[in-house]
Amino acid sequence: MLTLYISSTCQYCDKVMRFVETNNIQLELKDIYADREVMADLIERGGKRQVPYLADSDKNVEMYESEDIIEHLKENYVNQ
Repeated sequence: MLTLYISSTCQYCDKVMRFVETNNIQLELKDIYADREVMADLIERGGKRQVPYLADSDKNVEMYESEDIIEHLKENYVNQ
């Protein structure tokens, strides 16, 4: 399962979301400012409040940085 932690005002999140939408990748979105529990979960998982943050439970991978996230999605979920 793919989970992407985002903020609605984050340009890097928008970049990842455009890639996700263009490639029809299914994932769960969690907005850290819409729910304080989501923000707490993000900080517990990754250690900071930075977005975007991808949690890929199928590949046992979690990461920050939009370019790294896009590369991971491209390698593992595009044209599968």
